[in-house]
Amino acid sequence: MTRILLADDDVELCEMLREYLAAEGFDLVPAYDGDTALDKLRGNHFDLVILDVMMPRKNGFDVLRELRAGSNTPVLMLTARGEDVDSIVGLELGADDYLAKPCNPRVLVARIRAVLRRTEVRFTDRGDPAGPEILKFGDLHVHTGTRTALCGNRTLDMTSTEYCVLEALLREAGKVVSKSGLSERALDRKLTRYDRSLDMHISNLRKKLGPLPSGQERITTVRGVGYQYIVE
Repeated sequence: MTRILLADDDVELCEMLREYLAAEGFDLVPAYDGDTALDKLRGNHFDLVILDVMMPRKNGFDVLRELRAGSNTPVLMLTARGEDVDSIVGLELGADDYLAKPCNPRVLVARIRAVLRRTEVRFTDRGDPAGPEILKFGDLHVHTGTRTALCGNRTLDMTSTEYCVLEALLREAGKVVSKSGLSERALDRKLTRYDRSLDMHISNLRKKLGPLPSGQERITTVRGVGYQYIVE
């Protein structure tokens, strides 16, 4: 059973979600403050972490910052509705996705499954496991079997979502990929009007990849259309 850590100081909400997610096949473990969440993360395996931003002792950002220092466990942030800054900060720190509270439990389940799918082995249309490939573009080598990337002599430390965005761009390298198409392929959801998550994942990738040997940005923005991975 998929194990999820939910860090939120709302005890009633945690219990409600624990029962709801159990019916969906998830084992939810609650933590009511940031310190407790970190303690549980150090001693146990979780497939996904759901972090509320506002928590006592350590807030969600502090927990995420410490978690990302040594783990790429998928993270879904819960932010206050209308607090765009919180969602942007969470994505900058390495969250895979975010959802505004209060949220519909069905929407939460859909987001959980979408994030988890990004960490699973991809399959071909015939249902057979897709054979591993190495996507090579200059000094960037991406191994699809292990979902790892080497840029020059550096191993890129990416979240599962960042990897999915990068792979989707590389499979169309040299071409412009629309934001809506990239959202559906990499985030498993349709692009909404005020959703900034894709922009932030691109920003994180640019920082981690660095420029091309020529000094040009590897991923360019085509205003009003989408993004393009540059092939020299």
